[in-house]
Amino acid sequence: MPLFGTDGVRGLANGLLTAELALHLAQATAVVLGQGRSAEARKAEGRRLTAVVARDPRVSGEFLAAAVSAGLASSGVDVLDAGVIPTPATAFLIADRDADFGVMVSASHNPAPDNGIKIFARGGTKLPDIVEQRIERALEGQRLQPTGADVGRIRRFADAEDRYVLHLLGSLPHRLDGIHVVLDCAHGAAAGVSPETFKDAGATVTVIGADPDGLNINDGVGSTHLDVLAETVVRLGADVGIAHDGDADRCLAVDAQGNVVDGDQIMAILAVAMKERGTLVDDTLVATVMSNLGLHRAMEAHGIRVLQTGVGDRYVLEAMNEGGYSLGGEQSGHVIMSDFATTGDGLLTGLHVVAEMARQGKTLAELASLMTVYPQVLVNVRDVDRDGVDDEGVQAAVAASTAELGDSGRVLLRASGTEPLVRVMVEAASEDVARAHADRLADVVRERLAL
Repeated sequence: MPLFGTDGVRGLANGLLTAELALHLAQATAVVLGQGRSAEARKAEGRRLTAVVARDPRVSGEFLAAAVSAGLASSGVDVLDAGVIPTPATAFLIADRDADFGVMVSASHNPAPDNGIKIFARGGTKLPDIVEQRIERALEGQRLQPTGADVGRIRRFADAEDRYVLHLLGSLPHRLDGIHVVLDCAHGAAAGVSPETFKDAGATVTVIGADPDGLNINDGVGSTHLDVLAETVVRLGADVGIAHDGDADRCLAVDAQGNVVDGDQIMAILAVAMKERGTLVDDTLVATVMSNLGLHRAMEAHGIRVLQTGVGDRYVLEAMNEGGYSLGGEQSGHVIMSDFATTGDGLLTGLHVVAEMARQGKTLAELASLMTVYPQVLVNVRDVDRDGVDDEGVQAAVAASTAELGDSGRVLLRASGTEPLVRVMVEAASEDVARAHADRLADVVRERLAL
């Protein structure tokens, strides 16, 4: 199995992801990313290679970030230790400091025992697959072992948070005065920076999930557990709730009545606002094939094209970079605003959603009403041949359901990349209709592709 997954190297800390692996991965990264024109030009100018290293607050991040820093410094790379900050802050700071690359130690929305290592290239962009493959190969190769004055130094990045906060505040089209926001920081990386930023932008802020102890990250709070946030918003009579995940690259919201506003609805709000301001490049929104049919209908009504990609924010980013588009994301709350960020940024997204409430003088429910969410039913069909989705019988059943649903629904079959599993997703005008089609298609997949 490849070491790198869809979002870096991830696994059980001290299981798959050991201090030794983190050290060697950092050394291999220094070998690969320390090459190329940019790095060689810096060396020729007498400038040392520099990397930003940061982590979320889970306890294993302490030894893993230390191992990463040791691996880089032992390879002649100067390390700027940014401490506990969000993943998008790390990406921003790499570009802001003109560092050669950076490393974020985080497992995002996963529970505390897990951890991960995300590597960003110069400019704060995610690595392409081919570069990750080169790093994997370099694990077995010769390491850099400078001595004396050529070894790297590890220094505290003292103003990391301040730089990021100023960047976020400078992106806003409108202040947040008069809006009461409840922030759920998931006991994660946003706990130290998100409340400060929303307050500085003018909002009245109530904070939950902002007491990380290294073990409680994502535990019953954050973007994967919205019940506490919804209850708090309703109980306090707040205007809006904003939820981050552990590393704060996601944002989901709840309105004043406690209703969830997902990533598709957030993208719809931002896309229409950006089109009005003339900042939505080519009037195009980039979204994955899992985005709700209601998003497509709403964007069509506002003259906005939806460009679809495979599932995963890296594929959204690739399409955005190729086309130069300014907005994209996923239903899960990864939203990318490329005028201000190179990756999904939960703080940036939340600030801009609340800024639209303040600018337009509307509730979040009113803003979200521009999109009708179609019921979406997902059935995971296990123990089947995942390579057989093009089977004639399966495709005939898909075609029949598609024809029957017409413009009022949609069918999508996706094979798992790692398991003998096929995902059947159906959207329709009612949940009963969606469920009936999904169950029928799942039976066909189970019958035709049984192992």
